[in-house]
Order: sequence, then structure tokens, then C-alpha cells
Amino acid sequence: MDRRQFIKLGGFITVSAATSGLVGCGGSDYTPPAPGLPPATGANWKFPQSVASGDPRADSILLWTRVVPSSLDDVAAVTVKSGVTVRVQVTAADNAASLGSNKAIAGTLVVDAQIELNADFDNTIRHKVTGLQPNTAYFYQFTAGDVRSNVARFKTAPAAEASVSQLQFAYLTCQDWSINHWGALDHIAKNEKLDFIVHLGDYIYETVGEAFQVGSVEARHGALTLPDGTFKNGSSGAKYATTLADYRYLYKKYRTDTRLQAVHERFAFIAIWDDHEFSDDSWGDTQTYSEGEKHDTNRRRSANQAWFEFMPADVTLDSAATGFQNIKIYRDFQFGKLMQLVMTDQRLYRADHVVPEQMANPATGQPLGSIGARYLVAQDLYSAAEAQKVAAVGGSDPLAAVSMLGATQRDWWKSTMKASSANWKLWGNEVSLLRMGLGGTDAIATLVALQAVAKLATDIGTTAATSTGGNVPVAGAIVGAMTAGASVSVAAAAATAIGTAAAGGGDTSARLTAAVGAGLTSVQAGVAVLAFGQAEAKSGAVAQATAAAQGIAIGYIKPDVQANKAASVFVVASGQAAALAPYFRKFLINCDQWDGYNAERKALMSHLKTNNIGNVVALTGDIHSFFAGTVNDDYDAAGGGTPVMVDLVSAGVSSDSFFTYLREAAASLGSLGTLVSLPLSVPVPNVGTIALNVNLLDYTMGKVSPTADSLATSLMIQLRGALGAKGVPEALLDATMDAVLSAIKADSNFATLVGLAQQLASLNSNPWLRHVNTDAQGFTVVTLTPGSLVAQFKQVNKLVGGNAPATVIARVTTATVTAGQAAVVVS
Repeated sequence: MDRRQFIKLGGFITVSAATSGLVGCGGSDYTPPAPGLPPATGANWKFPQSVASGDPRADSILLWTRVVPSSLDDVAAVTVKSGVTVRVQVTAADNAASLGSNKAIAGTLVVDAQIELNADFDNTIRHKVTGLQPNTAYFYQFTAGDVRSNVARFKTAPAAEASVSQLQFAYLTCQDWSINHWGALDHIAKNEKLDFIVHLGDYIYETVGEAFQVGSVEARHGALTLPDGTFKNGSSGAKYATTLADYRYLYKKYRTDTRLQAVHERFAFIAIWDDHEFSDDSWGDTQTYSEGEKHDTNRRRSANQAWFEFMPADVTLDSAATGFQNIKIYRDFQFGKLMQLVMTDQRLYRADHVVPEQMANPATGQPLGSIGARYLVAQDLYSAAEAQKVAAVGGSDPLAAVSMLGATQRDWWKSTMKASSANWKLWGNEVSLLRMGLGGTDAIATLVALQAVAKLATDIGTTAATSTGGNVPVAGAIVGAMTAGASVSVAAAAATAIGTAAAGGGDTSARLTAAVGAGLTSVQAGVAVLAFGQAEAKSGAVAQATAAAQGIAIGYIKPDVQANKAASVFVVASGQAAALAPYFRKFLINCDQWDGYNAERKALMSHLKTNNIGNVVALTGDIHSFFAGTVNDDYDAAGGGTPVMVDLVSAGVSSDSFFTYLREAAASLGSLGTLVSLPLSVPVPNVGTIALNVNLLDYTMGKVSPTADSLATSLMIQLRGALGAKGVPEALLDATMDAVLSAIKADSNFATLVGLAQQLASLNSNPWLRHVNTDAQGFTVVTLTPGSLVAQFKQVNKLVGGNAPATVIARVTTATVTAGQAAVVVS
């Protein structure tokens, strides 16, 4: 093909066929280079962000690099056009030995092209190669003058009709530069054998110095300084990216990390964005920071352009368009007959959150803000607001005001899923589809009951010492009956009657009959007999008193609070009635994800179910946690609805965990904070006191009830990180951690924590969840075969002395989806 033939592609991009040279280059707002533009010469060049590839198809790939004069700072803006071209070479010859080095690429070239450097795009290059062979590994390299980039590799997708026995890929999300570490990226580059990588967004974070970014971070990640930036509040503190220069700076700075470079050099990316590529919890061109919602089209367009310039994605940007929807990044990929990968954009077209941040809080008259509108949203308030919005819109798209995808993308998603003949339909889905709810009434009732245990146990011990001659079961029956409203004299007589019946071999029925005969009501008798039996089953006065107290608390106090809510005598007695009153209702924990767009989620699930579209699995990020569960057709139906597909959620590479965020937010909720976390101080000889936070959020959300061993194990990674922060050498960390965990389990107070976690797990808040780990960083590796999808959730260890840990992987949890089943098994 004639090298001088240029093809306009709606954004700067060049294209060459694998069997020839340059096919074309062009863009929507600049003219193609004049023929004869000279190649770069000399040694005054560098590739500060290395190279990357993306969007592997059976016959094409998108290659990326950035080339600047060596005298220019790595992240400085290019302001002067160079008027030269840079060479790109591609070969199918095996250059694995040179991978990641700047050794000259070897072998027969299938592409040898010259591409213009253009300062309008900060000297980034996006070069598409077509005419490639399917399911083939290629190596490529850019050269500027005498300077070569590192050798890199990509693999094309299998042909659409090919039978594929296996694919293996990783998916990543949420890689905040400013917190924790990027050891996961180093591990991936050095250890994982992958066909490609899916990135689900939050590749950059638009804020600098935000509260969630001021914790521990590895030493090699210095502070970020935006060229422009806007203060979030007033004239000091955190800033957010505002201009094109700001967003470009973030991509450039993130990509200077050699570990991220190494991952890009080894694997092609299929990437989508989430919110932080523009603005936290954004919708359309709207930011939702604490000062309220604000439309900012220019800022959104700047974010779009920077993503387009720096991510190796085969998409187009229409810079001539005047609105903020000037780029389309939703797209799909075919990997033989095995997999169709559908990548959606869940930010650019989404409607406002159903409960807007500016809605007045009925209790205060002030705007709800993020808590109440996006997080911990009252489900009745949400459902009413959604129904009102749907009814108000009507017309051809009643979901317009409550949509995450928008009508056009939704229709595309439906048609793509329906038309796919692939065995597996995987969905690159930024935010979780899983219902994450919390029954406030049951949760509060559990907490109030558990908070009463200590006093009840003391009262039982005192009663045993003063009134029953040390007989703890009888004392338990007395306290149980009195807790349920019996007088002292009737309670004592009934307890004696219960004891006599028990001594005579009487069963529960006989004991109840004796208690009622002594003057108790049937309810009071039930509590007294329960307390007696709980104590009777234990040995030792303390254990007996504790068991009886737990029986009274869970058997009587909890049901009373559930029935009477804030009017319960136990809530009133706690002094918390006014504070707890607003929380006796059901809540949706996170309405920035699909729980906040329920009508559209139901429509999508109905489409899959009605058309018998199976083997659909979502690959999800955003929430900085690992989750696995089923997506049901209607979570609000009896029994939670019918499973339709599976959602597998990966924790962030480095971003602080969802548990950390909620723990800090819950600190202002008083006793309700116990639903999330309890502090645990552990003295360690020769080290000092270690401050841990026991993660109870997992159990509140639906994690399986723990044993003492499993609860202690859940502290392992946090404890290891805390010991490392205290200066314990990494070589001694694991042994020290094991010794400390043994001491924790031996502490009698730990048994109380286990009981609390077990009671929270018994709430069964989200029975469709099969795995919950809200305090994690890491990534996920998927092995896909015709018969199964196996996802390995790889959780990483914490920082050690300001550095990424030498032992990166701390724990691997496996989630398996069997073909033909909308279910997931976790091991």
C-alpha cells in the first residue's frame, strides 16, 4: 500500500499493515505530516514512560509510546514540535531473551514504519498494526535516533471461529500512586503467564493530598504535584486535577514506575475507565465533591483526551465535538469460540445518583451529601425516588433518569450478549452488580443484645454468690426471668422449680411447665429455661454465667429490639434511642454501584434470563475488596430472586481498602461502628503495642461465621504489616506473626470477639455473597476453559519498612464458576 495514503481516524493515530509500511496517519484537528519528514537522529532522546500495547484482536493491535528529548524532565509538557519521525518495528521472531531491555530487536520484521512526533499530543504515539496472524506472540520496539525503547511483547487474540482450550489473563483496578505499594505489579511482570490484562479503571487518581491518600506509602513513590490543580476546599489542602496538563501529568508520573512499565511491556491491556480518571463518584461531566455537584464540561473533556492519549486503546476521540461525550470507549472482543469480552463505560452516560446529594436530610434540613445519597442509603428512600423518576420520564426509555449505561450503550450490550455464540460471555464491569445491603433493625438489635452480655453475666455471678449458693444455672434462670419482666420473688421461685425439674431428668417441656406453674408467663419461662440450659451445658462459673447471659441477650433482648425498635426498653435504657432511631430500616451500602441503578440492573438481568443467555460472568473492580456472588434477577423478590449470572470483584492494586474507608466513616456512629470494626491492642515483647482493627464488616455483610482460628487468620496480613511498620525485619515477620496470633487466640477476650463476629454473620445480610474480603489489596488471575472459569483472588502483603514486601502474595482464594451454572464456589 502507498505509504503516502493517509486515513483519518477521528483522533491522532497511525496505522500500518503487518506486511507493508505506513498506511496512514491523521487526526481530527491536525494535518498529516508532509512526505519526506526526516527521522529523528542522535542520542538526545528517551522513552520516559516506556511502551505499551492494547486491544489485541485476531488481526490487530494498538501500540503506544512517548518520546521526548533526553534533556526534558520525564513528566514535563512538550511544547515545541520536533518535526521528526520515530521508527516502530514488529516481528514474530522470539525476542523473549531481550524482553524489557533496549537490546536491538531481532528477526524478520512484519512492520517497519516511521511515525511523526506531535507536540499537540505531548509526543505520545498511538500506532495501530493490522494484518497480524491470530493467536500469535509478537515483539516490538520503537527507535528515536540512536536510542531504542525497551523490547516489548503482545499476543493477538485467537481467530473468531477457533476452538480455544484455555485462556489466562489478569484483571486489575484501583492503583493509587499515593498509598500502599505496587508490589503486585512487580509480581505480575515477573511471575504471571498471561495472554493479556484487563484493566477496569482507576488507573490514575485525580486527587493529590486527599484524606485517603495520606497513609503509609512506599518510599519510591514521591509526592505528586499537579501543574495547575484546584483546591477541594478553600485555598489549601487536597487538590484535584482540572486541566489537560494535570491529567497528562498524572498518567506520565504513574507510568514512570518501572514495575508498571514492565507489565505494559509484557502484556497487552484491554482497558476501561472508572471514576477517578475524571472525578470521584462522577456521572457524566459532573463532579460530586463535598462542595456539591458541579458540571464541568471542559474538565471532563480534558480527562477524556488524556485517557485517549495515554491508554493503549483502539478507540477514537472526536476533538471537534463540543460536548463531553466526545469519545466512545465501550467495545467488545472475541477470543475464538471460548470467550466474548464486553467492556462497558459506566461513567460517561450515567444519570445522576437516584438520591441526589443535594436532597434535604429530613432530620437536619441540610443536604444529605455522600452519606445518605451514595453510601448507607435508606432503601425505602431510594426505592421511592427511583420509582418517582421512572414514572416522571416515561416515553421510549423510562430508564433514562436512572440509567448507568444510557440507552444506546444498553441496547448495544443487550444485542452483543444475545448475538454472542461464545461459550463464555465476560463483562468488564467497573462497579459491582452484587446487592450489598444491611438490615439496620436486625443489626442494631444484635449490637444492643451483645452490649448487654457483660452486665448480664455480672448480675448472674452476683446472684449465684448471694442467692443460689453458687448454683449458676439457677442464677441464670432468675436473671433471665427478671430481664423478661418477672418480679424477683416469682423469678426465684420459677428458677428453683426449673432446677428441680432438671434434677429429676425433666426435658425442656417439663422445665417450661414448672416455670409457668411457678408464676412466669410463657415468654418469661422460655427465657429462664434457655438461660438455665445454656449455663448447664458449660463447666466453670465464669463460662456458665457468660453462656447464660448470651442466651438471655440473643433469646430475649434481640427479639424485643427487633419488634419495638427505638421504643424497646433496652434501647431506651442504653441511652441511645434518639441516636439509633434513624437506623431502624434497611440500607444499601453503596449506591454509586449497581445497587444505585437497580431498575436498569433488573432490566439487564431480565434480558439475560428471558433470552436464556448463560455463562455470563462480570469482572469487577472499584470497591477495593474481593467479593464473589450471584447477580439475581430481582434482589427484592421473595428469597432474593433467581441467580442469573456471577460477579467476581477484585481488590485494588494499592488503593486503601473499603474496610478502611468505612471504619473511618463509622467512627462517628457510636456503637454502630461495631458493625464495621473493633480495636484490638496487642503487646508484643521487644516490639511494643500493636494496634489492630478487627474487621467485623465482612461478617456484617455476609461472610461465613468464623471459628477462633479463621478470625485470627483474618488478622494475619494486617498484623504482618503492623509488625513491619514497627521495624521487625521481613525475615522474622512470619515467625513473629505466628507467635502473636497464637497469643491472641489464647486471650479470653478474643472469645468474645469471636462470638460477636458469629452473631453478625448470623444476620445473613446478603445470602447471595459467597466470598467477602473488604480489607485487601491485590489482583485476580482468571483461567478460562470451555468447562469452567477459575478466578484466583491474589491478596498482597502490606508495606515493610517503607518498601513493597519481598514476599508479595499473602493469600490466594479461588472462585470457580462451572459452565452452565449461575453459581460460584469459593475455596
